[in-house]
Amino acid sequence: MIRNFVGILIRRKYCSYASADMVKVLNVAEKNDAAKTIANVISRGSAKKREGFSKFNKIYEFNYNILNKNCLMMMTSVSGHLLEMDFVGQYNKWYSCSPLSLFDLPIEKKCPDKFADIKRTLEREVRQSQYLIIWTDCDREGENIGHEVIQVCKAVNPNIPVYRARFSEITPQAVARACSNLVPPDQRTSDAVDVRQELDLRIGAAFTRFQTMRLQKIFPEALADKLISYGSCQFPTLGFVVERYKQVQAFIPEPFWKIKVTHMFDEETKCEFSWKRNRLFDHNACLILYEQCVENPQATVMEVKCKPKSKWRPTPLDTVEMEKLASRKLRLSAKETMRIAENLYTKGFISYPRTETNIFPKDLDLAALVQEQSRDPNWGGFASGILQDRPNPRNGNKSDQAHPPIHPIKYTATLQGNDARLYEFIVRHFLATCSKDAQGQETTVTINIADEMFTAQGLMIIARNYLDVYPYDRWNAKTIPVYQEGDSFQPNSIDMLFSETSPPPLLTEADLIALMEKHGIGTDATHAEHIETIKTRMYIGVNNDGRFVPGQLGMGLVEGYDAMGYEMSKPHLRSELEADLKRICEGKKDKNVVLTQQVAKYRDVFKVACEQALKIDQALSQYLGEAKEIPVGEELERLSVVPVKKCSNCGLEMTLKTKKSGGFYIGCQGYPSCRSAIWFPDFVLDASVSDVKCETCQAHLVNFKFKMGSVPPMLPLEYAGCVAGCDELLAESLQINHSAPPSSQRPTQQMMGGHTRQESQRVPLVTVQPFNRQTDNQESAGQEVVCNCGTSALLLTVKKDGPNQGRQFYKCGGSVCNFFLWADESQNNTLNNSRGPPGGGGGVNSRGPSGGGGGVRGGGGDRFQNPGPEVTCNCGGPARLLRVTKEGPNKDREFYSCSLPRGQGCDFFQWADATDENGDRSFRGGGGGGQQGITNKGNQEVMCNCGTQAKLLTVNKEGPNKGRTFYACANPRDQSCNFFQWGDVTNDENRGGNLSGGAGYQGTHSGGDSDVMCNCGNPAKMLMVNKEGPNKGRTFYACANPRDQSCKFFQWADESSSGGNTNTGVSKKRTLSMLDSSGVTPTKKRAARKCGLCGEEGHTKRTCPHK
Repeated sequence: MIRNFVGILIRRKYCSYASADMVKVLNVAEKNDAAKTIANVISRGSAKKREGFSKFNKIYEFNYNILNKNCLMMMTSVSGHLLEMDFVGQYNKWYSCSPLSLFDLPIEKKCPDKFADIKRTLEREVRQSQYLIIWTDCDREGENIGHEVIQVCKAVNPNIPVYRARFSEITPQAVARACSNLVPPDQRTSDAVDVRQELDLRIGAAFTRFQTMRLQKIFPEALADKLISYGSCQFPTLGFVVERYKQVQAFIPEPFWKIKVTHMFDEETKCEFSWKRNRLFDHNACLILYEQCVENPQATVMEVKCKPKSKWRPTPLDTVEMEKLASRKLRLSAKETMRIAENLYTKGFISYPRTETNIFPKDLDLAALVQEQSRDPNWGGFASGILQDRPNPRNGNKSDQAHPPIHPIKYTATLQGNDARLYEFIVRHFLATCSKDAQGQETTVTINIADEMFTAQGLMIIARNYLDVYPYDRWNAKTIPVYQEGDSFQPNSIDMLFSETSPPPLLTEADLIALMEKHGIGTDATHAEHIETIKTRMYIGVNNDGRFVPGQLGMGLVEGYDAMGYEMSKPHLRSELEADLKRICEGKKDKNVVLTQQVAKYRDVFKVACEQALKIDQALSQYLGEAKEIPVGEELERLSVVPVKKCSNCGLEMTLKTKKSGGFYIGCQGYPSCRSAIWFPDFVLDASVSDVKCETCQAHLVNFKFKMGSVPPMLPLEYAGCVAGCDELLAESLQINHSAPPSSQRPTQQMMGGHTRQESQRVPLVTVQPFNRQTDNQESAGQEVVCNCGTSALLLTVKKDGPNQGRQFYKCGGSVCNFFLWADESQNNTLNNSRGPPGGGGGVNSRGPSGGGGGVRGGGGDRFQNPGPEVTCNCGGPARLLRVTKEGPNKDREFYSCSLPRGQGCDFFQWADATDENGDRSFRGGGGGGQQGITNKGNQEVMCNCGTQAKLLTVNKEGPNKGRTFYACANPRDQSCNFFQWGDVTNDENRGGNLSGGAGYQGTHSGGDSDVMCNCGNPAKMLMVNKEGPNKGRTFYACANPRDQSCKFFQWADESSSGGNTNTGVSKKRTLSMLDSSGVTPTKKRAARKCGLCGEEGHTKRTCPHK
């Protein structure tokens, strides 16, 4: 019940007077005016209008018998092309990719937003329709528009039958014929348009983007804001204008002479005779002939010839002829002419204005059309005269087999302005075509003077005929005296005239259209568009005489491309395409073959244009001034980045780029000479350049996507703002510092002891810091931290949970040199590091006072004091002072580390508080390669097995040893000797011991005066049992070598003899049990492993074959 009730409501709303079983037919015209006129013609004025989703495209309903059925006809319309062809996804944006890739990127046809309502109307109406009839214009474009409608409708109703109505005028007879002769849509014609659209898109987009983006940088003052478009029809059209202009400029006039004779027959009649030779370019030759005529001036009439003369009436109008004549006679541009003609057509006043036919079909009722015009007071009488003699048009020789010539359909006197002028021209042209030729009598008189022949012509008009209704043609009578053969007379004057040849005239719009038609550039429907485009782009201009003159930009582009050798301004490339499109329509060539061939051809041309772009620069520099030099090889890559704003440092574009480590920044295209940049923090998840410009500074807005919680509440997570300083909220959130002065200089570097140190600090154009970052130690004067690469270091914030969360640090902006530096330590540890004065020897730096021979920097060094004395790492450079921030026993404890990045440094480490009570540290250097030691509360420094100072570390891992200190090898892991020694064992066991033996090795004292030696003959290391059990805390000796080189020596420390020989390193008990008779330690062989199930050797219980 509910469904039936809803159905009734729908029928009452949309089909108010339709029966439930009536077939519904959706009819779609190309424009709303055409839909309205067709509906009124078919319904005889009874169609009812209702609204669609688009307020500009109404729906007209009426009943009609079609397809042998009584149908409810629903007539609606589109507004030209319903779908647009464009590149898929982001590639439709200018800076999304390299222009060269546009020849291969995928494209799609989709409905633009402005036509979404029209699409919704079609989808709604076709759901309840049983048939679809296409009423678009019957030309290529109309056929393609019809297929776009079919595509949209079949997406909703896939099985709906589709028909095509073919008509050339909106009259009852033409529309009735179309309804009675419905045909299938023409797929091949639509395919030809698809090929043309795709090629125009790919070629035009590639060349236009390349030209515009490149030339705007080459000539920023002249072309900063200009679109420098390219089209495969536009450029040959421009080429015609440039070629004619060059012909005129290069023309050199040539002098010539001719003789003219004048005879006054009576006081009122004068007759001028022209020389039959016309002219001579040799002055002396002409002078001799002239003097002969003057010496013997008697003229004799040799011949008087009379013959009928006709002035032909015009042929029927096709589109091109209408455009040319409207330009010459009415001074209307081709674009304006076509606009008015289409408006007259949709109102039903004239036939379809886009036609290539100038032959009236035999079945066209010309008499009825002439009769319709007999009501007009201006030409009505002439039309009535034609009806008496029956219309007899003079036909041309072209027919597209689709539309008749342009002619009036019905009479109107309501038009005004240019609409009325063009309509009157079409009517008068039609009547003149149906009339008769003008008739006249031409008389030619030939005279002889000194054997030189001269002629005079006269014209007497007998019947004007079509000239009476067609004022656009002139045929004036010329009266001459009546001469008889044999008559003689004395001329009143014989003159020798001087003149020069003149250059061809510049092209008018009519001349240009004729050239385009001759060479196959565009179609009759697109000539006006191409001409208007090159006028809009300022490639050509119009002088006071209405003739075309090339502009500086157009002239330079044509000369530049022609210099490459392809002659892209010549018509042959485009004319070949137009010929292929015709073959597609005729079924002689496959559309995919044509598309592939043409894309490959223009891709090759584009590559050459990119490689030889300097030729365009050179050609344009003659007209636009000096060109900036930009390397051609880098240009295609540079064109794929997005311009945001002008760099205030160098004037080039600053573009949006992606960091190697992820994230975004805005950098100058002048890099590396200009290093200005705006770095975006990590909480910027995405950034893209908007097409919208800032109203204040004209910089492109940037579309940001922020991480939740990273920006103030008043700033949306997705936000488009200006980064040039106009958007204060965005600048504050990103902490963009626009007051920092720009600098593009690399920092100078100075080598000190093999260590590279930055001596000067660069200040970037703009520095960006994350929102709400606070630093206790902000760098003064806006100074910038520079990484080891020489580029600006990137300021980041620790986000991971832990003791450093929220702490700022610097890292390499390009992730190249692994630079790292805490921001709150940058001032103390990276800027202006000072060194003490050099000494004489080759010793090692110290932090404290030095003595004479073995002091600072070797013997004889001066002593200096500094509250923060400098510690030198193993690289020879200054070590940096850092602080432990991780939770544990060493938190806030200071230590020294190598200032170079991890991958490049020496892994130097030293606790800052590892000094004596006076804060002094002495280094034994002196003259040779002596060892160095550390005096620490009376304890000598610990040396590892490598012979270098061991580093003191602290156990941070949870367990019984947490917080306990130990010594380890200071070398990197891959170079380490695996030395290990507990710090507290050393202090307890070796108090006051001397560890700087002459051999350079160290031993651990075990309660006596001698060391314990392992089986390798080296000092054994003392360790402590940490594992839970009865031996926990018990110390023992083991081999100091790495495990893979160990001799497996073991001895409990409390089992050693107190009185034993400490130099042997082994207790008496241990000696008896471990040495054989030869004094060599025997190697104990390990028993073979047995299975836990069967007890046999060679396998385990997991792999036991008996289980």
